[in-house]
Amino acid sequence: MILTPHFTLEELTHSLVAGRKNIDNTPSDRVIGNLLELAKGLERVRNILAVPMSVSSGFRCIELNRAIGSHDTSAHIEGWAADFIAPLFGKPIDIVRAIESSAIGFDQCIQEGTWVHISFDPRNRREVLTAHFDAAGTATYTKGV
Repeated sequence: MILTPHFTLEELTHSLVAGRKNIDNTPSDRVIGNLLELAKGLERVRNILAVPMSVSSGFRCIELNRAIGSHDTSAHIEGWAADFIAPLFGKPIDIVRAIESSAIGFDQCIQEGTWVHISFDPRNRREVLTAHFDAAGTATYTKGV
């Protein structure tokens, strides 16, 4: 299902982990509505970057979210968030800086090392964070980039 000119429902729900673990990652109708808003937000980001984006994670049902070790409060569970890269634009930190300096609304934009996490949760806090990973892979976050 095409949600916006550059993003599909399939792209925002696809998961290799779900496939390997036989997890049904089908969103509810309510979450599909949120995914439409996510796709619209990603279109605004794509317009700022002016290059294609590769989404590695969008919606994650609670079972999938737990299987990858994420928190139950993740915006991915409600269909508000996506993780992506845009190599033709630059490094994740460059992408976060471009989003931060734009006028688009977002809830969180996080430089997560090798990818960018963005959420379009209606809280619209425009919170910019940087993830720092310890040797075990556990993240802590600081404000800004």
